[in-house]
Amino acid sequence: MRIAEAGPGVELLEELLRDSSRAEPGERVRLLRRRLQIGLRATELAAGAIGGVAIGAIVNASPLGMVAAIVGFMLAWRFVGSIAGICTDPDPRPWTSTMDKAKTTVSVALVTSWLALGALSLLGAPHAITASIVASVIAALSAMNGRGVVQSLVMRSQAVRQRTVILGSGIVARKVVERLELAPHLGLEVIGLVDDDVHHASSPDLPRLGPLGDLDAILDHYDVDRVIVAFSRSSHDDLLRCIRTCWDNQVAVDVVPRLFEFLDGARVVDQVGGMPMMSITLPQLSGFARALKRISDAAVSAVMLVLIAPILIAIAIAIKVDSPGPVFFRQKRVGRGGKIFSIYKFRSMYIDAEARKQEFAKYNDANDGVMFKIHDDPRITRLGGFLRRTSLDELPQLLNVLRGDMSLVGPRPLIAEETAAFSEGWHQRRLDLRPGITGPWQIYGRSDIPFHDMLRFDYQYVASWSLGRDLQIMLATIPAMYSGRGAY
Repeated sequence: MRIAEAGPGVELLEELLRDSSRAEPGERVRLLRRRLQIGLRATELAAGAIGGVAIGAIVNASPLGMVAAIVGFMLAWRFVGSIAGICTDPDPRPWTSTMDKAKTTVSVALVTSWLALGALSLLGAPHAITASIVASVIAALSAMNGRGVVQSLVMRSQAVRQRTVILGSGIVARKVVERLELAPHLGLEVIGLVDDDVHHASSPDLPRLGPLGDLDAILDHYDVDRVIVAFSRSSHDDLLRCIRTCWDNQVAVDVVPRLFEFLDGARVVDQVGGMPMMSITLPQLSGFARALKRISDAAVSAVMLVLIAPILIAIAIAIKVDSPGPVFFRQKRVGRGGKIFSIYKFRSMYIDAEARKQEFAKYNDANDGVMFKIHDDPRITRLGGFLRRTSLDELPQLLNVLRGDMSLVGPRPLIAEETAAFSEGWHQRRLDLRPGITGPWQIYGRSDIPFHDMLRFDYQYVASWSLGRDLQIMLATIPAMYSGRGAY
C-alpha cells in the first residue's frame, strides 16, 4: 500500500502535522490521537476566528471591534465545542467521516449563535440577528471542511500508519486487503493474515502469520495496532476470545459484519470502499470528560442535598416510627477500578433481613445464580415497599456522589459476590466508570432485568458515554420511578 502524494499547496501543513520517523507500537495510536487532537483544536479555533471576522464585517466594526469580535466568537465557539465533546477524544478510526460530527456541529453553531446574538444585542450592534446566524453557519462549514483536511493529512503520515492484521484468509479477507490498498489515505499497513485454515495459500506480499491460538504472540511480535475480522472459518467463541486478546493488548478491532451485530460496543457500520465495516470499540474517556463528569456530579449532588433536606428528614422520621432499627442501610459495593466503598440507602427492610436470607433462598426470582430478588419480599417493611417503588430509598446515595464514590449516572453498583461472577470476562470494562444512582438498568426495568442483560446495558453505557447520554438517562429515570416497574 503506497502513500498517495499530497499536492504542493498542503506541504507546509503536512510537515507541521507529521515527521518522518516511525513511532513505537502503542505509541503510534497515542501519537495519532495527539496529532488529531492538536489539528482539530486548531481547526475549531480557526473556524471561530472566521466566524468572528464575519460578525465584524456585518456590523461594520472598528479595527478594535473587529479584534474583539474575532476573539470573542472564537472563544465562545471553542467553549461550546468543548462542552459538546467535539475535540475531547478524537476518533482514531481510519474511516471516520467528518460528517459523524455534523449533528454536534450544528448544535454548537446554534448555541454559539444565541451567545453571539445576546452579546451583540447588549452592545447595541446593528444587524445582530444576521451577524450571529451568518457567523455561526460560516464557522460550522469551516470546521467541518477543516476537520476533513486535518484527518486526511494526519492519516497519511508515515509516523502513525497503523500496522494491521486480517483475521481470516478467505475471499472476504482478500477483498478487504484489496479495498485497503486502494485507500492509502486510511493510513493502514496490512502486514499479514491470521487464521487456522492452512488451505488458503499465503501470497509473498501477504503471508499467513499463524493460527488464532498464536494471536497474542503475533500481536506482540509484529507490533500490531489494528485487527480486522473478516469471515474467519473459526468458531464464534474462538473469535470472541481473539477480540478479548486484542483488547488486552490495546489493539483496535474492526469487524466485517456477519453474525457480530449483537456485540456490545459495536459502532455504527461504516463503508470502506463499498464494504461494510463495524468497529468494536474499547471504552475510553479522556481526562477532560472524566473531570467534566465529576464536576457536574459534585455540583448537582450538593445542590440536591440542600434542596431535598426536608424530604430526607421526613423520611428518616418515618422510618424510625415504622420499624425499629437504624435509619440508614450500609453495604459494601464495588466501585470504579474495583475499589470497595460503603453505599448508603434508607433502610427498607427489617433489621434481621440478612439473617433470614437463607430462609427465603428458595423463593429467589433471579434464576441467574448471581442476584437475590424476591417479589413481595416479606423482609421489607411497610414503608420500605413505598420507598423502593419510588426509589426514594436511594436518595442518601447523593452523599456517595458528593464523596466521589459514585456518580449520578453510571453502571449499577454491585456487591463483591455479583462482581465475582464476571471477574474473568470482558464485562470488567464496566468498572471504568463510577457506579451510578441511576443508569440504563434503572430505566429498562430495574430488578426485572436478568443479570447478564444488566451487564450488557452497563457496558454499552460505558462504551458510548457522553454528558448528553447522562442527561437522557436522568430524564428517563423520572417516569421509571413513577411506573415502579422492577422495583422490589
